[in-house]
Amino acid sequence: MKYLSQLNKKYLNGKTCLLRLDLNIQDDELKNSLRLKRASLTINFLLKNNVKVIILSHKGRPENVSNIEHQKSKLSLKDVSKALSDVVDKKIILFENFDFKKIKKAVNDSNDKVFMLENLRFNSGEENNSKNFAKGLSFLGDFYVNDAFAVSHRENASVCAITDFLPSYAGLELEMEIKAFEKVIKNPPKPLIIILGGAKISDKIGVIKKFYSKISWVLTGGGVANTFFAAKNIPVGKSLYDKNSLTIAKEWSKSKKIIFPQDVKIENGEILDIGKKTIENYSSIIKKAKTIIWNGPMGYIENEKYQNGTVSLARAIGKSRDFSIVGGGETTSLILKKHLEKNIKFLSIGGGAMLWYLSGKKMPGLEALDKNNF
Repeated sequence: MKYLSQLNKKYLNGKTCLLRLDLNIQDDELKNSLRLKRASLTINFLLKNNVKVIILSHKGRPENVSNIEHQKSKLSLKDVSKALSDVVDKKIILFENFDFKKIKKAVNDSNDKVFMLENLRFNSGEENNSKNFAKGLSFLGDFYVNDAFAVSHRENASVCAITDFLPSYAGLELEMEIKAFEKVIKNPPKPLIIILGGAKISDKIGVIKKFYSKISWVLTGGGVANTFFAAKNIPVGKSLYDKNSLTIAKEWSKSKKIIFPQDVKIENGEILDIGKKTIENYSSIIKKAKTIIWNGPMGYIENEKYQNGTVSLARAIGKSRDFSIVGGGETTSLILKKHLEKNIKFLSIGGGAMLWYLSGKKMPGLEALDKNNF
């Protein structure tokens, strides 16, 4: 894999870059978005080297791209482009269609330096990994940069097929993600603990399997813990849990390395956060760790009443000098809102992608960069 950071400045000068970012950001998170801050690193690097930048991204999941008009206002990148413009302090021109000939002429004729295409998922070719759509995109630039770790486990045209048509590189944020994860995969200082929360357990079991011989403890919360409870026939009432993963949860619940909440906060028959004793126990285990991997909140953090478990663990990790990686959109968003990120060594912008990478699954976007022969 070739990194943008290693390119000769003379190569970059005067060229146009197609930059794939993941700007799938909720409107209420735009003012404090880690993705926008990380995106600015690569954009500013390119601008300093006299490169025009055409940003490729998506937002949400359009239901029917053949009848997209009624969804455009909700899933448009207009507000995202304005927020990113503020972060990089540059005007961003947004193209609202995929007329590639007109777009290329507009870019070439413009004195502006940063451009953005409208939501790529408005075109069916994006999620179908269409060669034709990728070729059309490639017509716009001289080289391609993937700086969207969070979608690199998706086989999309702007992530995979596009690398067949242009010299392709990993951006600064993607490079950061890969190097941080490789640090914990290859030789993590021990004790190593993994903290797993959020809704589903199915996408997290792979991480447990991959690291099982290296981990000392797995701390559970949220829907993950609830699923283990249900698998052990402990009543969970109306609580959120992964009903499709009870069999595998029952199997793994026998492991002495997996730690469950001692107490929980319950309201209206639902488990909504870990309790005080659990916070104390988990915090004491975190103090012993040398490496920490965390994905998913400990409770229903959409309600401030049930953020205490997640916030308390973030504070405990922050007090540690050990290497820590925290990922998952909800978890990182809350950490940023509470200004707890300072002492966490690395915040990943990947949720599902983080779990894929750590579990050893193939990442189509990264494989495409590896295979690029330009």
